Amino acid sequence: MEIKERQLEGIRVLDLKGSLVAGEPCQLLRESAQAALETKPKVVLNLAEVDYIDSSGLGMLVSCFTTLDRAGGGLRILNPSERDMELMVLTKLSTVFQVFDDEQDAVNSFFAEREVKKFDILNFVQEQRKLKESK
Repeated sequence: MEIKERQLEGIRVLDLKGSLVAGEPCQLLRESAQAALETKPKVVLNLAEVDYIDSSGLGMLVSCFTTLDRAGGGLRILNPSERDMELMVLTKLSTVFQVFDDEQDAVNSFFAEREVKKFDILNFVQEQRKLKESK
């Protein structure tokens, strides 16, 4: 697992690459969330290049969400895969996490005065099916 950090309008964006599984990958994510507490507890997790999340990884997402939320910040999920969304729906975490397919919308969600386009799960599923059919 590789995590690249960048800032966008004062929001910490973490670009994850690889598998979010038990062990070192979960530890890396925990450390990144802890580091956010010291400066900016508002985090967008970009999952565009995450190829697999196991139950430990899902648990770590919940742990990071809780930690950042309690610190007055928040966690947003960006660009989940179809499988990631299936996991979140099955575990009902889709009702907990704010999920986005557009980075600017994810950042805007931290600013009350900005308009935010909500993530449409049904539209997401339909687009994923179209992609599979076109291959």
